[in-house]
Amino acid sequence: MDELLPETARAHEEPGFPPGEEAVRAICRLLEDHKGADVTALDLRRLHIWTDFFVIATVTSGAHLQGLLRHLKDFAAERGMVILGQNRRADLEDGWNLVDMGTAVIHLMSAPARVFYELEQLWSGAALIYSSKSS
Repeated sequence: MDELLPETARAHEEPGFPPGEEAVRAICRLLEDHKGADVTALDLRRLHIWTDFFVIATVTSGAHLQGLLRHLKDFAAERGMVILGQNRRADLEDGWNLVDMGTAVIHLMSAPARVFYELEQLWSGAALIYSSKSS
């Protein structure tokens, strides 16, 4: 899998999202500033080609989820970023909401869903580039 597209080639394929870790770190800080818990970012570029980064954050309620989604949309709009897709329902009924920004996929999860799915464990081969526990 080391023969993946170079980062610069993939960056040009995804409109509206600045490549690299700084944009992902800014998203992490935004989520943390608005009370997202245990915010983590994983660099997946060496593992596959369908996205470069995962950002994972724990939300406390449906209202908290909706607020974080609103802040993410505002953040993206202010920076000319494109949100390619998002779960249609903005609630915590299933415990997990995805926001696809092309080179980054944002996972907003309830605490039970986060424990159950263990994304950090599943993607343990990815480099940790942000963790609110150690930031």
